[in-house]
Amino acid sequence: MVSLSSFYPARFRKDVTIIPVVRLHGTIMAGGNQFRQNLNIATVAPLLAKAFADKKAPAVAIMINSPGGSPVQSRLIYKRIRDLAAEKNKKVLMFVEDVAASGGYMIACAGDEIIADPSSVVGSIGVISAGFGFTGLIDKIGVERRIYTAGENKSVLDPFQPENPEDIARLKELQLDIHKVFIDLVKEGRGARLKDDPDMFTGRFWTGVRGKEMGLVDELGDLRSTLRARYGDKVRMRLISAQRGLFGRRAPGVSASLAAGALAGIGEAGLNALDERALWARYGL
Repeated sequence: MVSLSSFYPARFRKDVTIIPVVRLHGTIMAGGNQFRQNLNIATVAPLLAKAFADKKAPAVAIMINSPGGSPVQSRLIYKRIRDLAAEKNKKVLMFVEDVAASGGYMIACAGDEIIADPSSVVGSIGVISAGFGFTGLIDKIGVERRIYTAGENKSVLDPFQPENPEDIARLKELQLDIHKVFIDLVKEGRGARLKDDPDMFTGRFWTGVRGKEMGLVDELGDLRSTLRARYGDKVRMRLISAQRGLFGRRAPGVSASLAAGALAGIGEAGLNALDERALWARYGL
């Protein structure tokens, strides 16, 4: 005889385990608009709150696919995940898709366990700053650079002026401080699982297979197979979706704005497209 409970929605059935799933995809940067969504604490926080609010779920699964970006936003997302995990007493299973590198790997460290595809890219525990120099160009086209400051250090690393060794030294000092924060966070998140490898914190990156050998990853696998192995064949995954934004597009944590503001965002998105593309290309993606 078939039980009537088998016709109930999954969330009302006692024999079904529901696991909330949050998908974090993209570069990590503050801001964004309807045409270009970034990962940052403002866009991610509502999704995390919704996922961790499920009282019956024994764990929250987070899928990360990011080449990195802002160290500040990466750490804020990491901390929010760990705070919610402690507050709600939930285990966090972090699944790496194509890449969890740099700030993306920082976020991955918020998982109690990191599960990666064998071909995933992980690591890149370092800090990078990049820019352009236009001094030769402005000389060639006859443009005169005029800049006035109050404070001798207000015009450091100006791309329209020759590089200043003192400016570079200051930038390196800043990078080393941020790098130490990153290293400390990885050590805190991974603990004794990390192997003693001289390349661990040099900015290099590896496949999921090598990452597992180094202790950067706990297991090799995928979301569905892992959850079925852990919670049985009747486990159900509930994707946590964002509210719909302009033109019905899902926009994490962002509501629809006026059309004029949205159109202005097209230009902003175009200006940042090359930087974003370069982040992905660094890992062959």
